[in-house]
Amino acid sequence: MKQYLDLLRQVRDGGSLREDRTGTGTYSIFGHQMRFDLAAGFPLVTTKKMFFRGIAHELLWFLKGATNTAYLTANDVHIWDEWSDENGELGPVYGAQWRNWRTADGRSVDQIAGVIEAIRANPSSRRHIV
Repeated sequence: MKQYLDLLRQVRDGGSLREDRTGTGTYSIFGHQMRFDLAAGFPLVTTKKMFFRGIAHELLWFLKGATNTAYLTANDVHIWDEWSDENGELGPVYGAQWRNWRTADGRSVDQIAGVIEAIRANPSSRRHIV
């Protein structure tokens, strides 16, 4: 939590004012990274109420590679409803790109299966990325 609060202070005190789609403006900094030891716990923001059940269902939905909101709706998660069409379709959102990335030559790459296989083969590699 300390890393997150420190970042908020850094943005507040030294961030650059930028335009945004709403016209209200936003402060930002470029390229900040935070790192967390997941063996020590899950880095969930504790300064506001979080819909953890919804977060968990959304992640499972991403991992399935789904593009339709039916699973989310069945689990009372509505964060994507605004962007879906009348049939619940969203197009190639995150999960679809994770599980079915199209290469320039038209091949399909399952990035999640690939990174799992790579972790099993070489757990100490620094090249595991989705």
